[in-house]
Amino acid sequence: METTAGIVLCGGKSSRMGQAKEWLDFGGEPLLHRVVRLVGDALGAVVVAARKGQRLPPLPQFATVVHDEAVDVGPLAGISAALSAVAATADVAFVTSCDTPFLKGAFITRLVDLLGDARAVVPVHANRWHPLVAVYRTDTRTLLSAAIESGERRVRAFAEACGPRLVGADAFVDVDPAMESLRNINTPEAFAAALETLRDKR
Repeated sequence: METTAGIVLCGGKSSRMGQAKEWLDFGGEPLLHRVVRLVGDALGAVVVAARKGQRLPPLPQFATVVHDEAVDVGPLAGISAALSAVAATADVAFVTSCDTPFLKGAFITRLVDLLGDARAVVPVHANRWHPLVAVYRTDTRTLLSAAIESGERRVRAFAEACGPRLVGADAFVDVDPAMESLRNINTPEAFAAALETLRDKR
């Protein structure tokens, strides 16, 4: 029986948002707290990958924090640190960023189930890969290290190196028909729209 860990990345500089996304109040809780809670509800253990010296909001007790070792390499640094942290206890990791507030637990577990014997599984929606809402085997960290050392900075390039299983919206029609789990927040306008969606759901 394979063990799956959750990884939430929050080390980005939120340049397009203009303020730290992890602290944004989303329905009465910081955005990072919400995403960690959602991932934890689905998988249990969660590792948060942050920059060294980054101030984080309070997190659920089941979450642990690791810090990027590499600098100026984008999300790959956080994925690398977190995969290394969970490799001793988990075979598989679900990876997401801290700005996906509409994640659904059933989406996460379905994605894990779809991994099969592949090294990664990546959703594809509207002709776009989503390698930051994806599942990777923890042994892919060797590929990731090689990518970083070669100067690679694109998460999709790492995902491609894993030879992923690509899955479309039809695989989630019964658990997340609108594919809301892939919705992320990068700008003030996107944040305002997400808050409106949250209000509509209540």
